[in-house]
Amino acid sequence: MAYSLDLRKKVLDYRRTHTLDDTKKTFKVSKTTILDWEKLQKENGSLDKRPLNRSFKKIDPVKLAAFIIEKPDSYLSEIAEHFSCSDVAVFKALKNKKITLKKLKFVIVKQMKKNAKPSEKIWRN
Repeated sequence: MAYSLDLRKKVLDYRRTHTLDDTKKTFKVSKTTILDWEKLQKENGSLDKRPLNRSFKKIDPVKLAAFIIEKPDSYLSEIAEHFSCSDVAVFKALKNKKITLKKLKFVIVKQMKKNAKPSEKIWRN
């Protein structure tokens, strides 16, 4: 739950003259949150939120994009092998970056053309 900066200041001002339990009951904020805010104010001198420092889990998005630009015709399995992860991890990473890889193996395309009606067109990316 995100608390406003104004509420944080009020809670810590109240906390200076009251116990932790009283502060918790009055503002309906957990003890851990209050102690975290006190620690944050002591360390940084302010109650501003800490910036999120998130990192990728398996595949670096920049390296993935560079790999796709370098080898745009590679299959998910080839990309997964390069990054030492699963096909699903590559699929999810590509989906998060809104990159689509649509490939049909030659045998499948040949079979589709063979079975297609004259009015149907088969496109291959």
